[in-house]
Amino acid sequence: MALTKYSMSFTTGGLLCNASEKVAHLYLELGDWARVRDRALEAGLMQTRMQSSAKRIYREISARLQTLTDEEIEMFVHGGDQQRIHLLWLAVCCRYSFIRDFSVEILRERFLTLRHEIANEDFDAFFNAKAEWHHELDTITPGTRIKLRQNLFRMLHEAEYIGSSNRIQPVVLAPQIATLISRRGSDALYIYPTLDSEPNRRTR
Repeated sequence: MALTKYSMSFTTGGLLCNASEKVAHLYLELGDWARVRDRALEAGLMQTRMQSSAKRIYREISARLQTLTDEEIEMFVHGGDQQRIHLLWLAVCCRYSFIRDFSVEILRERFLTLRHEIANEDFDAFFNAKAEWHHELDTITPGTRIKLRQNLFRMLHEAEYIGSSNRIQPVVLAPQIATLISRRGSDALYIYPTLDSEPNRRTR
């Protein structure tokens, strides 16, 4: 069976938490992504002067949020800060299977095996290993590869999944959000640096 091609357009922007929350609010209000786009751009919710930049940022945010179910978006909007971060990370991983695989195979695996730091070299080794099977990675220039690595690590820092010296910080998922995410399958929880494999742990 052919592998699904990696989309590698996550070169800038980080998690985009604030703008994502505003867009998600609009979606709950309007219930239609086309209307959400028009309203978000008219209202300047992307907080950038250039219309071209605003459109690009909106496309990225909407592509991520549209991977979530309506129930997940409800929790994203109405939940606490930690719940929003966890759901936004879920959306990023659903949007980019490369990031999902990195989260499962590097971030969580490192955490479980008590190797609590990740480095640039870990990204490079992972990238090279995946390039053997995903030939679309061969077309990525060294400069773009650096940007991809920088933005992935930026997102991990913003989510507080890694801290100073890129040390992995463990996550304890609240039962409500763990239960919701696990409806996608128990392996959906493997994108987080956590010991939890079932939605039965208390939040910190």
